[in-house]
Amino acid sequence: MADKSLPFSKEQIEKIIETHPTPFHIYDEKAIRENVQYFKKAFSWNDGFKEYFAIKAAPNPYLMKVLREEGCGIDCSSIAELELAKRVGMSGDEIMLTSNDTPAHEFQKAKDLGAIINLDDISHINFVEKNVGLPETICMRYNPGDLKAGNLIIGHPEDAKYGFTHNQMIDGYRILKEKGVKHFGIHTMVASNELSADYFIETAEILFKLIVEVYEKTGIKIEFANLGGGIGIPYKPEEKAVDLEYVSAGIEKLYNKMIVGNGLSPLKIYFELGRSITGPYGYLVTKVRHIKKTYKSFAGLDACMVDLMRPALYGAYHHITVVGKENQTATEKYDVTGSLCENNDKFAIGRVLPELSPNDILVIHDAGAHGHSMGFNYNGKLKSAELLLRENGDVAEIRRAETIDDYFTTLDFDGLKEFTV
Repeated sequence: MADKSLPFSKEQIEKIIETHPTPFHIYDEKAIRENVQYFKKAFSWNDGFKEYFAIKAAPNPYLMKVLREEGCGIDCSSIAELELAKRVGMSGDEIMLTSNDTPAHEFQKAKDLGAIINLDDISHINFVEKNVGLPETICMRYNPGDLKAGNLIIGHPEDAKYGFTHNQMIDGYRILKEKGVKHFGIHTMVASNELSADYFIETAEILFKLIVEVYEKTGIKIEFANLGGGIGIPYKPEEKAVDLEYVSAGIEKLYNKMIVGNGLSPLKIYFELGRSITGPYGYLVTKVRHIKKTYKSFAGLDACMVDLMRPALYGAYHHITVVGKENQTATEKYDVTGSLCENNDKFAIGRVLPELSPNDILVIHDAGAHGHSMGFNYNGKLKSAELLLRENGDVAEIRRAETIDDYFTTLDFDGLKEFTV
C-alpha cells in the first residue's frame, strides 16, 4: 500500500494555522507545476498540444495564473468562468467555452474574448448564428452513445445530456461549412475520474475514426481534437495513477496510423483536465472539535461538507492523515463528520484512525479539485479560505474565508423595514 505524503511538516502547518485558522484548503504550487510539465513532456510529440484546465475544478485566479505560466489554457462553462479568464489576462484560443444549455449572452461573451466555442447540440448552430453570429472557428462535442461505456460519475453516454449524436456530427460540420465557418475542432468527454489508461486511448481512436469519416463525407479537415478530461487520480492509497506516458504512446500510434496515414495531419491534441492537474496537490486542513460516543464513535471537525462535498455526494473516498500521529497504530473506528444539519455530512464512515482528541489536526487529501469549488451556504455555513504553498515555502492567501457580512450581502435589510405582510 502506497503512502499519502504531505508537502509540509507538523511544525509548518501549526505555524500556518497561527495566522490562518482552520478549516482551509492549501495547494502545493511546486507539485502542480511539476505535474503540468510532466504532462506536456509526455505529449511533446504533438505540435500544438495544449491542456485547457477545467477551471470548474478549482476556480481561483492565482491557480490559473500558475497554470498559464506553464502553458495551459482555460476551459470555461459559464460567464463567471469566462470573466475569470478575462481578469487573468487570457483571450483568444487560450480559452475554450464548453457549456450546455447556454444562454446567448454567454456565447456573446465567449465570442468577444475570441474564445473557441464548443457547441453541445446541433440546434445551437442556428441559435449562435441568430443571436451572436458564427465565429470562424467552431468545435462540436461528440456523444458516442453505445460505442463507449461511461463510468459511475458521468453515467452512460447515451443517458448523458451532453453532445451530438454521430449523425448530428456529420450534419453539423456540413451545415457549418455551408454557413462559412473556416476552422473546425472536435471534442468528447465520456468519463470522469477514470483510472484505466486504455480507456483514453480508446477514446482517441473513436474520435480519430470520426475525423476520417468527416473528411470523407464533407471534405473538412478538422484542425484540433479535444480528448476531454476524465483522467482520474488515486484517491485510495492502494490505487495507481494513470500512466500518461503509456496513454501518450498509445495515442501517438493511433495518430500516425489514422491521422497521418489518411493525410489529415497536422492535428492538434487538446485535453481539458481538471482533477488530475490540481486534485492530488490540494489539501483540506481541519481540526477535531468534538469526540462523540453513542452507538458509534464520531470525530466532529470544524470543517463540514461545505468545504468538501464529494464524500456526501458520491460516497467518495478521501484519505485522512492525523498530523503528528502518522506513526501511531490506527486502532479506533470513527465516522468523521462536520456540523451541517444533514446526516450525510461525513468525510468518512467507519474509518480506522489513531485515537483522536479535540484539537488534533487532520489533513484530508486530494481536495485540490472539486473541493472548495463545490461549496455552498446551506445552514448559513461559510466557505473557508484557500492558501497557496509557494515553491520557496512561503504561504499566500489566495482567497479569504467568507464572513457573516458576505453571507448577508445579497439581502436588503433596509427594504425589510418597509415590507409588510
